Amino acid sequence: MASPPRIVRAAAIQIAPDFDRPDGTLERVCGAIDEAAAKGAQLAVFPETFVPYYPYFSFVLPPVLQGAPHLRLAERAVVVPGPVTQAVAERARHHGMVVVLGVNERDHGSLYNTQLVFDADGTLALKRRKITPTYHERMVWGQGDGAGLKVVDTAVGRVGALACWEHYNPLARYALMAQHEEIHCAQFPGSLVGPIFAEQMEVTIRHHALESGCFVVNATGWLSDEQIRSVTPDANLQKALRGGCHTAIVSPEGKHLAPPLTEGEGMVVADLDMALIAKRKRMMDSVGHYARPELLSLAINDRPAQTTVPMHLTQPLVQRSPDHDHHNDPAGQPAADDRAPVLRVAAG
Repeated sequence: MASPPRIVRAAAIQIAPDFDRPDGTLERVCGAIDEAAAKGAQLAVFPETFVPYYPYFSFVLPPVLQGAPHLRLAERAVVVPGPVTQAVAERARHHGMVVVLGVNERDHGSLYNTQLVFDADGTLALKRRKITPTYHERMVWGQGDGAGLKVVDTAVGRVGALACWEHYNPLARYALMAQHEEIHCAQFPGSLVGPIFAEQMEVTIRHHALESGCFVVNATGWLSDEQIRSVTPDANLQKALRGGCHTAIVSPEGKHLAPPLTEGEGMVVADLDMALIAKRKRMMDSVGHYARPELLSLAINDRPAQTTVPMHLTQPLVQRSPDHDHHNDPAGQPAADDRAPVLRVAAG
């Protein structure tokens, strides 16, 4: 007997953050989750680093002027776990909804572009950091690592996530494809660069849907004119904080399932017929029958980045012979850590 069709209703949310109140953006997130739930959504995806807000200032201000806004962002950044994750987890659990949220994560003295995936029971299924901040973002965030390149099982299926120009790293995308993601959650800042950014974004997410054979739910942020003026009073620089919005939901066949949202606040809601994944992959499964792992494969260092290594885990650089002259060694020096990176092959 054939399995009944599985339909997942997804919501890609495009709203503005709150620049003024420390908890204002979190309140907007919780309100949007409630609104998506009222529309029957089982999955809600928010924009890149939406809480407390994307660092738009770093795109238009020179480094010498970024000190105050950078410190303000750090003060409002999200500690994981903490009050923000608890509030979102409770909302997700209340509605039985999977929520994908972008945050500025503060880890002691560093900030990271972090994606959080909350399962429908409120558990934090994934915390990952953008592996390489883009251009101006390197003044704000640290680098992530391969430990976050994971696809997780959730109530709506196998979910993977990447932020912004990580989608231009084909190996990062392939790492998720090789784990058979069914729903890819993409996040971009929105209100940045201009219309060309939205055009490039559409090409990117539709291509990933086709190549991966998965659904893509993409969310971008939005800034009001007043917010843009608060970032910079320079009319010429303000042009760089408009456009670049393309909130959309795309099928494994590369088709829009609802009209994309390119202006203003709102949400794109669509039903994902999971049977379309098998329909696409029977013809082209890029990590299955269409792969050639004996020719091309991906090696991943999926070990979390560490600044210290316990001494008992270190290995000596050279195996000394029994008659080695130990008197030439500096007294008390620990052995150097020459361990090879931990690699995981992702192909086929």
